[in-house]
Amino acid sequence: MKIHEYQAKELLRGFGVAVPRGRVITDPAEAAAVAREFGGRAVVKAQIHAGGRGQGGGVKLAKTPEEAAQLAGQILGMTLVTHQTGPEGRLVRKVLIEETANIARELYLGIVLDRGVGKPVFMASAAGGMEIEEVAAKDPTAILKAAFDADAGLHPYQARQLAFGLGLPAAALNSAVKIMTALARAWVALDCTLAEINPLILTAENQVMALDAKINLDDNALYRHPQLKELRDLNEEAALEVEASQYGLNYIKLDGNVACMVNGAGLAMATMDIIQYAGGAPANFLDVGGGASSEQVRHAFEILLKDPSVKAVLINIFGGILRCDTLATGVVEAARAVQLKLPLVIRMEGTNVAKGREILAASGLKITVAEGMKDAAEKVVAAAR
Repeated sequence: MKIHEYQAKELLRGFGVAVPRGRVITDPAEAAAVAREFGGRAVVKAQIHAGGRGQGGGVKLAKTPEEAAQLAGQILGMTLVTHQTGPEGRLVRKVLIEETANIARELYLGIVLDRGVGKPVFMASAAGGMEIEEVAAKDPTAILKAAFDADAGLHPYQARQLAFGLGLPAAALNSAVKIMTALARAWVALDCTLAEINPLILTAENQVMALDAKINLDDNALYRHPQLKELRDLNEEAALEVEASQYGLNYIKLDGNVACMVNGAGLAMATMDIIQYAGGAPANFLDVGGGASSEQVRHAFEILLKDPSVKAVLINIFGGILRCDTLATGVVEAARAVQLKLPLVIRMEGTNVAKGREILAASGLKITVAEGMKDAAEKVVAAAR
């Protein structure tokens, strides 16, 4: 689950990370009063779940309270397009009015899980304010790394090594160690999949501060953090993805025209790959899970068909916990309910596969049953064309 910058900063503040003073507003008229509170100058920042806001015109410096109100009026309600939003952009419903800082240097800090070593890895770079992927591609040595144990946390000696590697002055060392160890504690305590400060700034007074923050939370761990569920902003998520989550389905929209319904993430990835191999393009990732009911299958089918770009549907199921007859029943119910007119290809193997095929054959619906994944992919790609 993604959250906004202002929410991430508030969470990090609770762990001892220094962040600028700021306030979120939805009315431009409030911006001037907030800017006056911060001494007149302020930064006006669009709040959307995407990076590159500054390049898209969503981050502006206001030199007076009146300019802060003017800029807030321009940014609120705009459709902000960045390299992460896609060409459709994202509507700005909130802006963060934040105090300015005396910036001497911009740095990068981030934590992700390194599955290779089975531990979280702390990353730091002197190339702050840039996309870390670009930095890694141009010069991998520019990213310093330190794996740490989640139970023990990032040790102070590791933080000092990273701070020295970044070339921070001795006067800023304690401040940097405090922020790094606090970020590590937050990553573990909040069950994050990503915690990032970009940029982390070094001020002229030799203090370090999180000028921006990004936190992604593990959806599967939210039952441990009921208070964090309230941070979810449905306006920032695709409508079909929100609908799918209400039925316990894992759905991600993609750019192709072949809809996919699969049980199991590994099989879903393989299905998308083989569609590409057959010359097509998947329209989505949809995992109904191993124990889906016929009702969930029906809802999944309906969600697939709400995407106007879909020209054909492939259902690829290995019957284990989800039996093939349960799948077939759900598919037939959904196809009749929506009066399906698109080509539908089904490949299924496993528990009760013969019974499932009998249900499909007796339905009277125009359904193509494929023999194997390769056959299924070739047939659905041909149908989509």
